[in-house]
Amino acid sequence: MNVSHVKLKNWRNFRSVDTPLSRRVFIIGPNASGKSNFLDAFRFLRDVAKSEGGGLQKAVSERGGISKIRCLAARKEPQVEIEIHLANSQDEEAKWKYALGIKQESRGHRQPFVFYERVWKREKLILDRPDPEDEKDRLRLNQTHLEQINTNFEFRQIADFLESIYYQHLVPQVLRHPDNFRGPSPKEDPFGQSFLDRVVGTAERTRRSRLRKIEKALRIAVPQLKQLTDTRDDKGIPHLEAVYEHWRPKAGKQSEEEFSDGTLRLIAFLWAILDGESLLLMEEPELYLNSAIIRRLPGLMWRIQEKRKRQILISTHSEDLLSDEGIGGEEVLLLTPYPEGTKVELASSKKEVKALLDGGLPVADAALPMTAPKNIVQLSLFND
Repeated sequence: MNVSHVKLKNWRNFRSVDTPLSRRVFIIGPNASGKSNFLDAFRFLRDVAKSEGGGLQKAVSERGGISKIRCLAARKEPQVEIEIHLANSQDEEAKWKYALGIKQESRGHRQPFVFYERVWKREKLILDRPDPEDEKDRLRLNQTHLEQINTNFEFRQIADFLESIYYQHLVPQVLRHPDNFRGPSPKEDPFGQSFLDRVVGTAERTRRSRLRKIEKALRIAVPQLKQLTDTRDDKGIPHLEAVYEHWRPKAGKQSEEEFSDGTLRLIAFLWAILDGESLLLMEEPELYLNSAIIRRLPGLMWRIQEKRKRQILISTHSEDLLSDEGIGGEEVLLLTPYPEGTKVELASSKKEVKALLDGGLPVADAALPMTAPKNIVQLSLFND
């Protein structure tokens, strides 16, 4: 399934969002416009849906409470609302709709509670809270039905979908030196602290197949690389090992500690898009990569998506990434900040952008310039 539509109200930067989503989405906008916060709406629902170690209370507290996720422009509206539509393909009607509104208690522990929770199956409303049981015991509203296996039986497909969402923003230094980052790695592990454990924890046949595909790509992108494998050291700690062409036999072997930042990011990117069929959220996959490689990523994503039918949402600032002429305006979300909250629009919905796209210009030329700060030229005049 894919998220075919999302609605947000009073969520972080966004006073109101109501937009369709394609199977491949590029999110562009100025710094601090809310690209990460837009992706976090899906992570939030995933955290709520977790049957173990998750739930509404934890998802909100990990983000600093309702006051931190509620849009500052909301003013007298205390509720935060998220609604998603799920469909098997972009052209189909939604199979499921899930809507959640949350508020904060006005007194006492100031805990978040369910303002409303609704589920539709093929346009039929099958859950509408608060219900009579909630009215009898208001403590029930401290939890969603989504997170409880004894109450989500009729719509567990939604919970399973949300719980499988994968977010990645790998930091090479964290992958190379996980022991330098104290504390256990989170189960989600977006920054790569236990990325190698995820690799070696994959069934051997699947792992070998993926590494061969990644090796094939690396042979093209990384000079002299001949082979990529996984291995373990004497202590049983997992590693990646690459063999490079070298005049001295066995001298060309390197582990991930010696890989370049770009090589590590490319390996993690390729592994992520090969790893499953769930919704994939990624931030700035272009970081550390050569521009020639970046320009090939959209096509690579599309070819893999065609086989796996998975949905990918990506935030980016990259002109190289968006120079691919295969990217349509309906695949790009343009975020524009205003005093009353960030506006989210399909690039194709803006007449000036659509005209440029219809004229043959890529998104990099038609839409990306609109994300530049209005007074950016004055930065060159800055004097301390």
